[in-house]
Amino acid sequence: MTAFAYAPVPHGPQRDTPARGVLFLHSCPRAVTSHISWALGAAVEAQVTLDWSEQPIEPGTMRAELLWSGPAGTAAKMASALVAFPMVRFEVTEEPVGGRGGERFASTPNLGMFRGDMGEYGDILVPEERLRSALAAATSGTLMLAEQIARLVGEPWDRELEPYRFAHEGSTVRVLTKVV
Repeated sequence: MTAFAYAPVPHGPQRDTPARGVLFLHSCPRAVTSHISWALGAAVEAQVTLDWSEQPIEPGTMRAELLWSGPAGTAAKMASALVAFPMVRFEVTEEPVGGRGGERFASTPNLGMFRGDMGEYGDILVPEERLRSALAAATSGTLMLAEQIARLVGEPWDRELEPYRFAHEGSTVRVLTKVV
């Protein structure tokens, strides 16, 4: 895994809040790898070099992992840059630091983007208004409540990404503990 740190000129109230996290690029077409590095570099205002390896469960694709540290909001910047590549499966986390909550982003070609607030132990925290919305949708018959809650905590993304998390032989980093 490549370690990454940068210190661009931060803007806004988050400028003094340090953050760190992990970026997992689970599968990316080989032809797109250099574009991913460029997009990430533009998003974080620094050169990003990734160590790519073959993704064994999806021939023709590559995978990479990146430990990062920088100002709060970096995970959101990375996710925003990567969502421009809908064929890429990825997860990026920002750990909670200094009383500020963390974030988790996940994206797959089938499901699109997921974003969740992350607690101290990696669990997804669901705000009250999102729970109320899920209850209203379940009451109206749009979706079952269990399906709504599963989406709120990212369960469909976890199911789709799980094989990619452990497919790489020799990977020393585990992504997240299972969301309960």
